[in-house]
Amino acid sequence: MNGLTHSSHSALEIQLRRGPAGLGFNIVGGVDQQYVMNDSGIYVAKIKEDGAAALDGRLQEGDKILAINGHKLENLCHSAAVEMFRSAGEEVTLHIQQRRSHSSNGPLGSRPDGDSSSAVSSLALLGVFLTAAAITAFIFYRRPGAFRRQTPF
Repeated sequence: MNGLTHSSHSALEIQLRRGPAGLGFNIVGGVDQQYVMNDSGIYVAKIKEDGAAALDGRLQEGDKILAINGHKLENLCHSAAVEMFRSAGEEVTLHIQQRRSHSSNGPLGSRPDGDSSSAVSSLALLGVFLTAAAITAFIFYRRPGAFRRQTPF
């Protein structure tokens, strides 16, 4: 059975039942493979389409997994975290912190928070602004006497 409880700091507790395809998500991170700068935590990298996590709907790419079945995921290498998930049993309780904006190692497209689309939007807006400024400057400079100072005699 899947359930949810809220606690402080936007943390969630999610219970998942392991399905034929496992828990249905991939993880990244660990002390040996930091995914987020200066944070060796374990993060959800990808939710598999028909897996237990996708069917439940609450776990999202970019969420930080704080604990599994009450065991904190702190100061672990990636392979040790993977082994904890593999040996967790059929009923798994995850304590997670929902994703937030943060800097990650790797290209923009690999960031769990999806900020690459907002970066593209910002660049497009900057382009529009620069084009408008260039047109305004062009029109101003073409006006006769735009830079001639009128000095009184």
